[in-house]
Amino acid sequence: MMKPVRKAIIPAAGLGTRMLPISHAVPKEMLPIVDLPAIYHLVEEAAASGITEILIITNRDKDAMEDFFDLSPEYESALLAKGRTEEAEKIRRIANMANVYFLRQKEAKGLGHAVGRAKSFVSDEPFVVLYGDDIIFSETPVCRQLIDVYEKYGKACVGVKPVAPELLTKYCSLKVDAVFGRDDLYTCDDMIEKPKKGEEFSNLSILGRVLLTPEVFDIIDALTPGAGGEYQLTDAMAKMAREGGIYALEFEGDRYDMGSKLGFLTANIVKGLTHPETAEGLRSFIKDLAGKL
Repeated sequence: MMKPVRKAIIPAAGLGTRMLPISHAVPKEMLPIVDLPAIYHLVEEAAASGITEILIITNRDKDAMEDFFDLSPEYESALLAKGRTEEAEKIRRIANMANVYFLRQKEAKGLGHAVGRAKSFVSDEPFVVLYGDDIIFSETPVCRQLIDVYEKYGKACVGVKPVAPELLTKYCSLKVDAVFGRDDLYTCDDMIEKPKKGEEFSNLSILGRVLLTPEVFDIIDALTPGAGGEYQLTDAMAKMAREGGIYALEFEGDRYDMGSKLGFLTANIVKGLTHPETAEGLRSFIKDLAGKL
């Protein structure tokens, strides 16, 4: 009997060097998208997909993430004393979205190594990995989209999007065949991390979300350093694809790279245009600014 997907891993141990100098003092995962930190949107996506247990892989100097997902009696009391009940309830809802745990990756050895640290947390269950730099706004949570594929086909599934050919060397490339009757789903039997020019299989690349089955941990344990001298999760998934096949879903949603300054700014603008406190004023500002460019 297929086990339900109820666990997620969020690797968030990177130094965030692309966001320096601010990331020297503030974890990039805690940088705000309007009034909520980036890491919130990852946890919210997982919880909205039916996931109840979430492990965030961190390193030292990132305690602010733990504080954010904890209860805050001081803030609640202060808000309630001023009659700001809705805001107090929002803080409590954040703390109760899911069971959120934290584990440190003591050495930065790559995404494969970070996920491998979660072996005992996952045990023998399927699980989702939400890459810490990737925020995705979508109608249906991307984790839920992957879970739906897993529940129908019973295999690991990765979230993909087309990537411009000149950018593939920064991502990965998948070897795929379309699934009959669908234009968004593929079978995948190989992939390569950061391919050199001419090594690409296709322009489809994994962008931020994967659903894996527990056999990946034995593969991770046997990994040798790959691209960049790190233990690459892509190398482990490539072995799974070659040996048993996995699925690749071209997911619905818009992805923003929160490890880059442009991605951070763009995500704020997009979210700001839907936030009830900022939408009208920001829209007017953008229209006015556009006329001056």
